[in-house]
Amino acid sequence: MATPARYSTARLKPRPVELELRFRRKSESNRLFMNRQKLRIRFRKEGDLRLISHRDLARTLERLFRRAALPLAMSEGFHPHPRVTFPAALGVGIEGMNEVIEVLLDEAQDPEDVRQRLLENSPPGLMITDVTELDALANKARVESATYEIPIPAERREALKGAIDELLNKRSYPWQRVGRAKPIDLRLSIEDMQLVEDRLQIRLWVSQQASARPREILQVLGVDDLEYQGCTIQRTEVNLTS
Repeated sequence: MATPARYSTARLKPRPVELELRFRRKSESNRLFMNRQKLRIRFRKEGDLRLISHRDLARTLERLFRRAALPLAMSEGFHPHPRVTFPAALGVGIEGMNEVIEVLLDEAQDPEDVRQRLLENSPPGLMITDVTELDALANKARVESATYEIPIPAERREALKGAIDELLNKRSYPWQRVGRAKPIDLRLSIEDMQLVEDRLQIRLWVSQQASARPREILQVLGVDDLEYQGCTIQRTEVNLTS
């Protein structure tokens, strides 16, 4: 039997020129990274802007940064995209009173100057409220909980109080979500729920698994029709773990 030919691996070793190019690319990448700046931006999304989808909101914010001449860093690869992170997407039709995104800029900027430039170019319904600088190596923010509110008409409040007590007194509340094979436990997602003056306030835990949605809680409480009567759900707070 013929002995298999042995192929030299010498040609597979990178040539000095290739090594030099790799070193230059890595050095350039490190230089660019050192100049980058990570920002956490708080904003409000209200009015007619609440009716746009999460994807449309992302595009709106990307255009906003371009109009404000702020250098968003781009991801690497064949299809680069802006380095913008949304810790928690907001449902269509819900107003966000204290939403959050994290962005990476190619060049460091003064946070207050960033806020002013974004404000000057923001469309109606989008209000930039705060810009904070973060450590460029900090982990992405994770949402711990979110608070939602909706106004309750006077004639519905007494019955709602009873429904709130009934749900909170349950140890478990299985809920079959459309399109999901297994039911989720709505009760496990509820951190707190109460009627504060004329508004229902719901604070929900956010987990990596399926979490309850505010409209599902409203349906269980029997007040999901209020949106059709002109009441608007607001997400008033997004609490982060980092």
